[in-house]
This record gives sequence, C-alpha cells and structure tokens, in this order.
Amino acid sequence: MPYLSGLNDDHIDILKEIGNIGAGNAATALSQLLNKKIEMTVPNVQIVSFDEVMELVGGAEHVVASVFLRIEGDAPGNMFFVLSLPQAERFIQQMTGDAQFSFTGQQSELGVSAFQELGNILAGSYLSALADFTHLKLYPSVPALTVDMIGAILQYGLIELSRVGDYAIVIDTALHEEQQPQDSVNGHFFLLPDPDSFAPIFRALGVELHE
Repeated sequence: MPYLSGLNDDHIDILKEIGNIGAGNAATALSQLLNKKIEMTVPNVQIVSFDEVMELVGGAEHVVASVFLRIEGDAPGNMFFVLSLPQAERFIQQMTGDAQFSFTGQQSELGVSAFQELGNILAGSYLSALADFTHLKLYPSVPALTVDMIGAILQYGLIELSRVGDYAIVIDTALHEEQQPQDSVNGHFFLLPDPDSFAPIFRALGVELHE
C-alpha cells in the first residue's frame, strides 16, 4: 500500500480500539432503545482496497441492506453500514417484534425506520469514538436506507476514493442479545474518507501518509 506506507499494526490496533469503544457506546444506546441487554464486538478492522471491499460482502452483485451517512466536518467522507438481507431482516424482526418483516415483501414503515435508527446509532457511536481519538470535528448526516447490489451502493464513495488511494477502513461488527450469542447479527462498516481526509485522520493518529 504505497499511499498508506506509514501504517503499521499499532495503528490498526488503534483503529480497532476506536471500533471497540464505538461498539460499546452503540450497545449501550441499543440496550436502552430496545429495553434489553445488547452486546457488540468488533472482531476485525482492516484497511482494504476497492476490490476487497466488494469481496467482503460476496461480490459487487450481492444484494445487501445498507444505511448510508455522509460525514461532514474536519474529515469529510462517506460511511456505510452493510448487512446481508437475511441478517438485516432478522435484526428488524427482533427489534420490532414483527416476525413477518421482509425487504422482498410488504415493508413496514416501522421496520424501515428501525433499520435506519440502527445505522444512525452505530454510525454516531463510531464517529464519536473516532472524533474523541483524533480531536477532529465529525458530523453525520441523516441516515438513508438502500437495498441494492453492493457495487451500486458503494460506487460513489469508491469512485471518489480511487482517485488517490483506493482504500477504505472496514470495521466488522457483531451484535446480539446478552443471552443469545448464537443469534449474532454480523455486519460491516465501511468508512470511505474523501481523498483529502485520509491525511488528517491518520496524522491525528500519528501516521504520516506518503504519496
């Protein structure tokens, strides 16, 4: 990765720690929202290329449910929270008590709102943790829900990003009720900083990037 040549395992560990703090904050918020104990973990954090982003979720034509947020402030960019359709449907069913919810059938407004709120809570928690670590001011937009092929969903952010570095920060997430770890819902966060945003983010983490 020539553009990220200053990055090492310690910096990945910092990103994972940011992810873990964000997950803890999100779990607290979700527990309060659902009135049940929710646990979240971050099994992995990666810096990946354009092609690897697509492969992580089954290829560019794989249909997923995604919550998109635009990040404004000191390090603008795009953020996507992505779940497979079965995982997203299962979470919404658990969250709303509507066992019939389906993205392919009649979508309830409550179910769609629940998924948007999930994305809002998770993104807000991660951005808050990133902002605390970097001392950058970061503000999320209102979340937008999309069900489409992952290639189509990520296209805008990746096209912008590929002009300079072609990399994204990926934070894996796993969330489940305290007593039901076997029912874990596993998703991916894709943080796609704008081309000029990579440098201030990593500089704040003590990494100098090289063209």
